[in-house]
Amino acid sequence: MDVKTFCLGILSIGDSTGYEIKKKLEGPFGHFFDASFGSIYPALKKLSEEGLVERTELAQDKKPDKKVYSITTAGRLALFDSLAKPVTPDRIRSDFLATMLFADILPPAKIDDMILDRISAYRESLSQLECDVETDTPGGVFVCGFGKAIYGAAVEYLETHRHEIVGESLLVAAETA
Repeated sequence: MDVKTFCLGILSIGDSTGYEIKKKLEGPFGHFFDASFGSIYPALKKLSEEGLVERTELAQDKKPDKKVYSITTAGRLALFDSLAKPVTPDRIRSDFLATMLFADILPPAKIDDMILDRISAYRESLSQLECDVETDTPGGVFVCGFGKAIYGAAVEYLETHRHEIVGESLLVAAETA
């Protein structure tokens, strides 16, 4: 999904500023989609030029005007068309997994520390994923639950299999010593 479609999706839930869209990416949506201010604001500008969103400027005391975006009927149709297309397969990009691929080069203690740090990070992500069935959209609750399942499974895998990679590293270290 591109940033324009994601912005339309957020705006379909309710009017938002560019800043508010970015803040939503720091919450539960940030676990599966990433966009910077440098991509959100140009996307909103393009969507506005295409008539898919409207911008209202609200005056603020001693601050620049707040630019609030809302989705238009044409924007809802464009969002529907984008969402109805087949989705691409998920790709997992992970520095952690790339490092573990070459773990045999690292000392066992370093591998163990990295795995423990990753478990801690996943647990922190789990604690931040809060699904509110009463106020979230059904899609938001579904995505939140999926995120919990993924992070939970990752923690379980790392805890269950950590000893295998550390143990192999200890054997290699002993053979080369």
